Amino acid sequence: MNSFYLVGGIALLVGGIVDILWTTLWVDGGSGPISGRLTTGIWRGLRIATGDHNKALSLAGPLTLTATLVLWIALIWTGWTFIFASHPTSIVSTRTGAVADWAGRFYYVAYTMFTDGNGDYTPLGDVWEIASALTTASGMAFVTLGVSYILTVLGAVSDKRSFASTVTGLGGRSEEFVRAGWNGEDFSGLELTLESLASELSTLAEQHESYPILHYYHSEQSERASAVAVPILDESLTIFRHGIPDEYSPDPAVVETARAGTHSYLETLDESFIEPAPAVARSPNLERLREDGIPTVADEEFATALAGLTERRRRLLGVVESDAWEWPPLEE
Repeated sequence: MNSFYLVGGIALLVGGIVDILWTTLWVDGGSGPISGRLTTGIWRGLRIATGDHNKALSLAGPLTLTATLVLWIALIWTGWTFIFASHPTSIVSTRTGAVADWAGRFYYVAYTMFTDGNGDYTPLGDVWEIASALTTASGMAFVTLGVSYILTVLGAVSDKRSFASTVTGLGGRSEEFVRAGWNGEDFSGLELTLESLASELSTLAEQHESYPILHYYHSEQSERASAVAVPILDESLTIFRHGIPDEYSPDPAVVETARAGTHSYLETLDESFIEPAPAVARSPNLERLREDGIPTVADEEFATALAGLTERRRRLLGVVESDAWEWPPLEE
């Protein structure tokens, strides 16, 4: 019995299983300790290698998801191979009776994990028969959890892009978003849309917490990027809350509910991989609203309100920059 191979194999196997369960079943756990470092490294390396090219970064999501699945397979496959290698006669050939070499063990573990054996090799002894059964069980469990994880992540990707499209469809800048809701007298027609967006944003925050790999699904178009849409929405809510007189702005309860959704989103990303930007993004221009006859507060009053939101706006800028975008531009 080779204790080094046995301990090493068990460590790899346990590490793989823990990482899989951590990532797929622990809703509040985020990415596993191994896969989380892998995906973060891939994202940072891809940004450096491509110079933040949007088309290239759009491959980051599929690449990190594939790498995560390959990592899990490799850990379990290699772990069981080392475990079987810890005893010289754990596996023998059914045709020659010869003890399996490294290639034979690797091959045996592969088909035992995924096809329940083909008869070329067989375990020798009760202990290794049980180990073979556990190998099959771990392979079946991985396939089930892996497929479920992929489907859930892809569904969440569609949700985040749908949310972004809804926001940017109303405006690519906060001023455009606000103008789109003005009916000539007030913003009452926008309240249902804000309620819907608040609900979608809360769901998006929960999805990012459960599946941090979502952050690495970079959209090639800014109109479908949630990292762009969230700041647009939040800056629009800031205008409604602090830049529009109360008698004209949407229902304060609706605005605050939507702002709470943004806060949850920022809290979730802060815990994962987002750092506040060192600078503050440029402020919305109320003069552009006045040109369309929308009543606003004085610029000085609005600037004072924005000063109290410095940290929040730095975090929003951090979200944008972490996804290789720039702050939504103001109209020229």
